[in-house]
Amino acid sequence: QVQLVESGGGLVQAGGSLRLSCAASARTLSAYTLGWFRQYPGKEREFVSAITWRGGNTNFADSVRGRFTISRDTAKNTMYLQMNDLKPEDTAVYFCAATAVSIPTPRRELYRNWGQGTQVSVSS
Repeated sequence: QVQLVESGGGLVQAGGSLRLSCAASARTLSAYTLGWFRQYPGKEREFVSAITWRGGNTNFADSVRGRFTISRDTAKNTMYLQMNDLKPEDTAVYFCAATAVSIPTPRRELYRNWGQGTQVSVSS
């Protein structure tokens, strides 16, 4: 069982930056992939980025590639999403999630553990 708590959301102007954090508690994260999803009102959660815990392999949605960076601190069991050059279309609730699949998969249905979400709002 993986427990996840995300934080770091807030209000920022277009072009600004935010860093989200996801604190994980589990028996072990070595075999897991942790990822970020975001959800717009009335829509399903969509993939943003993911990172394998053991090897640090990453994946990004086309909409954020080049602007967002994913990383993890294995000593702290914490994952981060550094969001730069934020755009109004990045406004959403961002969720941290975990899957036992050992690749940075974008498939939402493979993620079984979820945090509560943190709001990111970008104004223009």
